[in-house]
Amino acid sequence: MDDAERAEYERLRRTLGTRHRRLRLWGASLLLTLAVLLAPISVVATWINSEVTDVDRYVQTVSPLARDPAVQDLMVDRVTDGLVENIDVRKISDALADTLADHDAPRWLVDAARSLDEELKGGLTTGVRYTVERVVTSDAFAKAWDSIHRGAHTAAMNVLTGEGGGALEVKGDTITLNVGTVIEEVQKQLLGVTLVGAEDIPGADKSIVLVQNDNLSEARDAARWLGVVGPWLPLAVVVLAGLGIWAAPSRRVALMAVGIGISIMMCGLLVGVAVMRQIYLDAVLPVAQSQDAAAAVYDTLVRFLRQAILTVLLTAVLTVIAGYLYGQGRGAVAVRSAAARSTETAGHALARTGLTTGAVGQWLRTNRPLTTGAVIGAGGLTLFLWNYPTPSSVALLLLLVVVVLVILGVLAAADGAEQPGAFRSGGSR
Repeated sequence: MDDAERAEYERLRRTLGTRHRRLRLWGASLLLTLAVLLAPISVVATWINSEVTDVDRYVQTVSPLARDPAVQDLMVDRVTDGLVENIDVRKISDALADTLADHDAPRWLVDAARSLDEELKGGLTTGVRYTVERVVTSDAFAKAWDSIHRGAHTAAMNVLTGEGGGALEVKGDTITLNVGTVIEEVQKQLLGVTLVGAEDIPGADKSIVLVQNDNLSEARDAARWLGVVGPWLPLAVVVLAGLGIWAAPSRRVALMAVGIGISIMMCGLLVGVAVMRQIYLDAVLPVAQSQDAAAAVYDTLVRFLRQAILTVLLTAVLTVIAGYLYGQGRGAVAVRSAAARSTETAGHALARTGLTTGAVGQWLRTNRPLTTGAVIGAGGLTLFLWNYPTPSSVALLLLLVVVVLVILGVLAAADGAEQPGAFRSGGSR
């Protein structure tokens, strides 16, 4: 080619290269945006799916409700009031007066017995409250609570799905707390202890209305949809993010971008959970008469959701930090140089003691990028396959990955070959 043809060739080559780069940039941006937008939906859907399908997870969720003081006080008040109001005190006082009359008691005593309604009701309330409180706060009741809900775990998230039964039920647009087990146990313990007979203890209303909201039906529909797609969304997010990073012109920048995006979405989700908590508490009916109990119910049910959000947030932040440390920033270079000097020094000190790694160390030194990627990939895969990871498990895996990388670095430096330029090369790569 002459000079004109070569110039035209180079111009076309640059044009095609620019177009190809733009196409990769747009494709990567689309994939990463989808991954970031799906991340919060994935967290919520996975949480719902785990609560509905995993009986142990469900029991762990509802178990603290039976031990929460605010919920216990609510159950004691409601069960006591329900039982006392449904007991015919007039029938008991009349029966007592008739008994006294049959035994030729003085007329004034018979009349006094017939007017003991309020006194009898007050004493009955005190006795019933003492019995109810003893039942509700006992370890036996807490264990029975767990056992009952283990057998009925299909109602794990009936607050959202509106299906099944259990401690928390949705009836139309109303959330109720089922205290039937408390009433049944109290009825058994009251027999023979007070003046109340078995026929005088009717079944009280076994449900306490907590919240009534016209939007519960829409929330249940959304929850059902999330429960169906929940198991697949985390995999979709990982695949989309991986494809976006692979397609991006700068993979390190793409890695940091997706980490920052997911971090922002997780912070927004935490704010959303807090806002929903306030909306929930504002919707508590006056009949519930307990903001503390309603708050305890909400906080107990969503505590694993908060834990999952914090886990993803921590993972995303660590991803951003890792991406930065692999860059050419002054701080990243300083950290890598310090790490390289430390492992080289430790490895050479080990070699001087006669403990050399020989060919193994040389292979580790030559294939350091491969071994580093394998260790980090194994840590990421372990975290992804972990059933219910927590921030603590993320920190533990991070510590293990760092320890393994340090050990491999020391072994690579202990191959018995002194390399004066190792510090500089290790720090710059």
